[in-house]
Amino acid sequence: MTLAAGLALALASTVALNLGWLVQHDAVASLPRFSLRRPREALQALLGSPRWVAGFVAGLGGWAVYIAALALAPLSLVQAVSAGGIGLLALAARRRQEPGLGARETSAVALSIAGLVLLAASLAGGATAGRAVTVGAVLLWLAASAAGVVVFAGPLARSLAGGAGLGLAAGTLYAAGDVATKAAVGGHAVLIVAVLAAHGSAFAALQLAFQRGRALVTAGLNTLATNALPIVAGLALFHETLPGGAAGATRFAAFCLVVCGAGLLARSS
Repeated sequence: MTLAAGLALALASTVALNLGWLVQHDAVASLPRFSLRRPREALQALLGSPRWVAGFVAGLGGWAVYIAALALAPLSLVQAVSAGGIGLLALAARRRQEPGLGARETSAVALSIAGLVLLAASLAGGATAGRAVTVGAVLLWLAASAAGVVVFAGPLARSLAGGAGLGLAAGTLYAAGDVATKAAVGGHAVLIVAVLAAHGSAFAALQLAFQRGRALVTAGLNTLATNALPIVAGLALFHETLPGGAAGATRFAAFCLVVCGAGLLARSS
């Protein structure tokens, strides 16, 4: 019953988060270009947009529900359910007839959704609740995440679609914050500082991404990274084991499909 409640909360969280990101994207795209050298002006512009504030409040509520989900269910299973947000983004892009949504983007979303369907099927195999993690192990994960962010937002961004590098950077930072959140609710309250730092940095990266790319690319890659990386962390840090047999093979194949979908979505036209 506790596991079912946690997964239900995870589903509610991804709906709130992804719809909030869509609203924020539309609001931010209409604002003057932000600069990291003038953060106060950027924040004032955001807070002066009622549409952006509405999207932010929705996302904040989704994050609160996500924390509740983590307290009730294993990290890898919560993220597997939450990853369904890419489907919401694709549906919204179709309904809004977002320009540039072609065969490659459609294939990327199809691969990602196929992976998520397999993830859902593999849940029949269950997952262990895992063991306690050390602060040192989490800090090492956060350091590796920071290195990845530098690559995504820096040299790699120039070879990707508009905003894709920043979207991946934001997703990596959100994922790092989610890993720290799981550890914090598990007893390591000192990591709350890392949670706030990671989510604050992710917030800034995502707003910059929204001004440089389309919603499906920027928010979509953010969603995929936010959900795929903690699944790896659940296995590597929290010792949440894969089920054996067909269920384990299915979950591995699902993860590969999601990664391939993200790669296609990030490709430059």
